[in-house]
Amino acid sequence: MTLLPLSPTQERRTLMRIAISTDGELVSPHFGRCPSFTIIDIENGQITNKENIANPGHEPGFIPQFLHQKNVSGIVCGGMGMRASELFNQLGIRTIIGVTGKINEVIDALKKGELTSGESLCRPGAGKGYGFDKTECDHSHH
Repeated sequence: MTLLPLSPTQERRTLMRIAISTDGELVSPHFGRCPSFTIIDIENGQITNKENIANPGHEPGFIPQFLHQKNVSGIVCGGMGMRASELFNQLGIRTIIGVTGKINEVIDALKKGELTSGESLCRPGAGKGYGFDKTECDHSHH
């Protein structure tokens, strides 16, 4: 699944707000345990706003609601569990998972409509403690 390109009707008027799970300059392998989110607004294929916000904390079901309140329409991350994916879907927030690489390269791919979803980097329980009380996560890193 891709977030872009949109239909010609949508492209003329759509502002998309995308949250990217962020760890330094890279996409974080687990959306819920990432240190921060890079939130970008894309309008007519151009970035109109970019900000980095701290992860408010990993509590079951909290982050989907938090991002929904910030008018996020899509999330990009390395991985997430099935429950989180279902919560985002219920809120109308599309997900692209299995993404790795530098944030700026991911943003360029988003603008071009070339970013696609892959296999989640998460295994059940792999995100527990990542970014908060572990020194290493259980996710594979490239």
